[in-house]
Amino acid sequence: MKIGVAGIAGRMGRLVAEEILGTGAHLEGGTCLPDDVPPAGITRYNDMASLAEAADVVVDFTHALTVHDHAASLAGAGTAWVLGTTGLSADDQRAVDAAARHVAVVQAANFSPGVNLVLAIAERLGASLPSEAYDAEIIEIHHRQKVDAPSGTALEIGRAVARGRGAEFDRVRIDAREGTTGPRPAGGIGFSAVRGGQVVGEHTLLFAAGDEHIELTHRAFDRRSFARGAVRAALWLKGKPPGLYTMHEVLGMDGAR
Repeated sequence: MKIGVAGIAGRMGRLVAEEILGTGAHLEGGTCLPDDVPPAGITRYNDMASLAEAADVVVDFTHALTVHDHAASLAGAGTAWVLGTTGLSADDQRAVDAAARHVAVVQAANFSPGVNLVLAIAERLGASLPSEAYDAEIIEIHHRQKVDAPSGTALEIGRAVARGRGAEFDRVRIDAREGTTGPRPAGGIGFSAVRGGQVVGEHTLLFAAGDEHIELTHRAFDRRSFARGAVRAALWLKGKPPGLYTMHEVLGMDGAR
C-alpha cells in the first residue's frame, strides 16, 4: 500500500512518515511548502494532485486552507484520505463530504485511541447525567502555536455529550465567557481554551452538579500517538468503498457512528 503524506516536512508529517516506515508499508513521499526540506531520501511532490496520482492513500494534517484543493485532487485521482486537519468551516466540511462520495475518507479531530475512547464515554455520560442537574464544561490546554480554539478534539467531546443528550450541538454550545454574561443557561455545553508553552494536548470533560463533580481527562505527552493512529487508519482503508469513516470504525468500537 503506497501511503503519501501531506506536509511531510512538518512536525506531524515527519512523525507520520516514521510510523509508515515502521509498519513496513511503502512511503510514497509527500508534499511540503516551497522553502521546506523533506526528510532525507523522501520523494518530494510539488502539489497534492501529483501525490494523489502516485499514492493509494494520503495522510493529511496540514491546514484548513488546503482542504478544498486536497479534496478535489484526491477525489479526482480516486485516492483515499486520512484527514486530521481541524478548524474547518462549514464550507470546508462540505468539500470533505463531497470527496467522500468518491473515495474512502477517515476524518477525525484526534487519532489517538485514548481520545476516541473518551469520546465514547462522553456520549454515555451525556446520556446518563440529566442536563438540568449536571452542567457540562470542557477545558482544553494546548501549545502556544495552536491556531484554532476551541480545539477540534474539545468540540468533538462537546458533540459527543450533545448526542448523548439528544441535543443539537450548535444550539447548546457556549464558547469562552467574558464580561457580564448572566447565569448559565440550562443544558449548555461550555468551553474554555488555554494556550501556553509546548503542551501537546490536554482535555477535561467536567460534569458539575450541586452535590458531585465528575471529571474525565485525557493528557497527550507525545504527538506520536496521533501519528500512529493516523497510519493505522490509512492501512485500515485498504479496499474500503467510498464513504466518510470515523476512528470508532477503525478501532472496531461498539456503537461506532
